[in-house]
Amino acid sequence: MDNRGELLGWEAVGRLDLPGGFCTGALIGRDLVLTAAHCVFDAKTGAPRPARGMVFRAGYHRGSEITARRVLRWVVPERYEAVMRSKGSATRTEAVSSDVALLKLEAPVASAEADPFRVHEVPAEGTDVSVVSYGRGREEVLSREPDCQMTQRYRGDILGFDCDVTFGSSGAPVFVRENGRLRILSVISSGTDAGEAFGPSLQAFVPELSGRLNREDARPKVTAGARRITVGGGARQDIGARFVRP
Repeated sequence: MDNRGELLGWEAVGRLDLPGGFCTGALIGRDLVLTAAHCVFDAKTGAPRPARGMVFRAGYHRGSEITARRVLRWVVPERYEAVMRSKGSATRTEAVSSDVALLKLEAPVASAEADPFRVHEVPAEGTDVSVVSYGRGREEVLSREPDCQMTQRYRGDILGFDCDVTFGSSGAPVFVRENGRLRILSVISSGTDAGEAFGPSLQAFVPELSGRLNREDARPKVTAGARRITVGGGARQDIGARFVRP
């Protein structure tokens, strides 16, 4: 999507800038961003990345964005936390099947800026899907692959797609169209050189992670208030986040 006008309808997809890298994410609530769990952990050390070092840039395009927010905190499934604690002894299936993260933003995104997407249930194999992402070599513009399919549902509720993805596509939403509306089916966890991509089913994880964030919101806390980043503000890193190889 080389022109800003081509972003129409995709404003809720953005680049998630991280310390030392980036992933792709998408709004599923006014202050909630969906991405891959491996994006919020350091690929080399396995240590969790601090939320305050993350910025979600909705509709990012060549150095500017529709709006940007810092990340307040994030949660991943307990299954994925167990994978990280295993220090490499967990299987690749266990990693990919729970590779989901939900990020809480410091301030909500207004409806005039971007409308969040809803999450879809798993459809039948052969269903047409599309992937929208930032990736290595095209990190400044949003790219869309409109013509791929969900090819298989693997053990552990891992979904397979014949979509061509690359580094930086981690966390990218996989869309399916329902009654003319786009819904998020999965997020990209990993890919192969053969043009295959894999992601987890979201059905169980999104309600669980939303509930954990809501419980955290209900706790009394002291805060200095939310800060908003202006368009084009803040430093960015342009190094792609690594995939968890299946």
